[in-house]
Amino acid sequence: MPSTNNTSKLFLVLLSLLLVLPVAEAMDAGDTIAFLLGLAVSVIGFCACLGLYARKRSGQQ
Repeated sequence: MPSTNNTSKLFLVLLSLLLVLPVAEAMDAGDTIAFLLGLAVSVIGFCACLGLYARKRSGQQ
């Protein structure tokens, strides 16, 4: 299934971006929670847009 391949590529890109970002020295629990929530909302939004695009392309909408 090509979806699994795309998901693994997306995960690899996100992981590599996280490794490249500089580490903040004063990052507490609140910052971590905000970052993880923002990341989750971004991934869900990206998947929603991808699903909308796929439905429009297949002619379901």
